[in-house]
Amino acid sequence: MTEVTFHFNVPDKLAYACRLVRRARGAGSRVVVTGEPELLRRLDTELWTFSALEFIPHAHAAAADAQVVAASPVVLADVPRGTPHHEVLVNLGGPVPEGFERFERLNELVSQDEADRLQARARWKHYADRGYAIRRHDVAEREPR
Repeated sequence: MTEVTFHFNVPDKLAYACRLVRRARGAGSRVVVTGEPELLRRLDTELWTFSALEFIPHAHAAAADAQVVAASPVVLADVPRGTPHHEVLVNLGGPVPEGFERFERLNELVSQDEADRLQARARWKHYADRGYAIRRHDVAEREPR
């Protein structure tokens, strides 16, 4: 069964997603990131520029060359169903990702925005109603005060 973790109070979803993807890649995991197309476009740029000393290889699932997508350790996908990897899924928000149950781990990123939090509550309820154990990680509790 998919391990679900909610990361609450994320101040900057794109920067946090980059760090989360970097950590997963460092552990040898392959990652799929899903979200709204515009947010994925911005994440694509961020993955190229967030660190001057490293690059996280990635591809968009809509890329013309399926071999490149399959070989990429990080795939950006509007809809994760049908992506080549099934290890880690990072959801940047919106509805419950189609096909999330195929993944070993699902990380839900939730900002401090009230609309984002409401959508996250609906996703939490969806997973809980289906018997998924949910871990909660409050990013604000780890931030220095």
